[in-house]
Amino acid sequence: MLFSSLSFLYIFLPLVLAVYYLVPAKLKNVILLLFSLLFYYIGEQKLVLLLLLSSVVDYTCSLGIERFRHKTGMPRLFLGLSLAANIALLGYFKYIDLIIRSINAVLDTQLDLLKVALPIGISFFTFQTMSYTFDVYRGDVKAERNFLDFFTYVSLFPQLIAGPIVRYKTVAVELKERTFDLESFASGIGRFCVGLGKKILIANTLAVACKTYAGMADKTVLMTWVYAISFSLQIYFDFSGYSDMAIGLGKLFGFSFPENFNYPFIAKSVTEFWRRWHMTLGVWFRDYVYIPMGGNRVKAGRFVLNILVVWFLTGLWHGAEYNFVVWGLYYGLLLLMEKFLLKKALQLSRVLSHLYLLLITVLGFVLFDAAGISEALRTSGRLFGIGAALTNTVSTYYARSYAPVIVIAAILATPLAKQAYAALKKHRAGKQVCSFLEPAVSLLLLILSTAYLVDGSYNPFMYFRF
Repeated sequence: MLFSSLSFLYIFLPLVLAVYYLVPAKLKNVILLLFSLLFYYIGEQKLVLLLLLSSVVDYTCSLGIERFRHKTGMPRLFLGLSLAANIALLGYFKYIDLIIRSINAVLDTQLDLLKVALPIGISFFTFQTMSYTFDVYRGDVKAERNFLDFFTYVSLFPQLIAGPIVRYKTVAVELKERTFDLESFASGIGRFCVGLGKKILIANTLAVACKTYAGMADKTVLMTWVYAISFSLQIYFDFSGYSDMAIGLGKLFGFSFPENFNYPFIAKSVTEFWRRWHMTLGVWFRDYVYIPMGGNRVKAGRFVLNILVVWFLTGLWHGAEYNFVVWGLYYGLLLLMEKFLLKKALQLSRVLSHLYLLLITVLGFVLFDAAGISEALRTSGRLFGIGAALTNTVSTYYARSYAPVIVIAAILATPLAKQAYAALKKHRAGKQVCSFLEPAVSLLLLILSTAYLVDGSYNPFMYFRF
């Protein structure tokens, strides 16, 4: 079941909200847990067992860390057991075939692929539970002794399968006590509807443009640029739309989840882009990999290694294919270039710096979307006229067909609308207009999205595959 499905919007969500707010406070976590498990069971039965296994391991290991904190070597042992269990889960379900293909390539063997089905959201919930054990080990949080509360944290349906990656200390207080706030509830509905509109009305339309390009026999330069820009915007509106829905749903149940996107396409460097894109993943790698390796408080050679390791793992996190690894290292190398070679150049012109970032990002997403490295190279070549004509009648029609949604998406990918809204609210009359606009826009987005879903305009969230 997905947030952008009619069954979720008009059956599951109303039902869970009704039951949640009818039961007394002491039973709210029980209701959230039961409905979260039902949510996962409907979509993928074995995910429930994996969640339970991961939760039991991390719950037990965190208690062991706290119980034997002053006994030499024991906290590290329990931390190691937790990490080993989670990495083993992730390794088997996500990376086993990549490992086998690599062995076959290096040793010239012909081992059969296991073709294990990838559980939805496994990369998200394993990283979330590992962050908890890390934080207990460091003394940043106390180990949770109530397993029901801990399992509720691990399995919260609003955010687990595609983020944001929520650390335990972010919601520790809210797990124990949440109060109903009508303003926050209304804000949650609005945020959810915005995310739904981003996904259904924009991302899904751009997905059609990308699918159309894939089916074209004669791909021109113009057509390839339209595709590359469309995909870059599609993945942003798809993923940020899901994050908006998750954050909005969290508010409906009294939780404050961290932001995951901050208008990344207005960045003027790769460094800034990755401070704005999938922020909770970036913070995770910073706190649990980069800083423990020494961060930037080391010699230049070790700093380079730290960056490359982090971005190798970032690429690998996104997918068990070689092009994802190359994609991660691509950004790692660019970050190093900006650190050592381009810092002053990027400060010379804001416009040129922004254009540089957009070009780099589009090329990166071409690699991200490709079925393999060779396909990525062919598509990137077409962008610059290698092996492709400039345009033809079909590509001109293709560009004109999707130009309106691309322009609208490009504008909405900037904070212009947010800034205009904030400026309007500063005036007395503007506040009255906004008090009407907020529910009206939310209702309009819900109606339009529902109409598209009824009409069959639907595709799953892209980041579910990670």
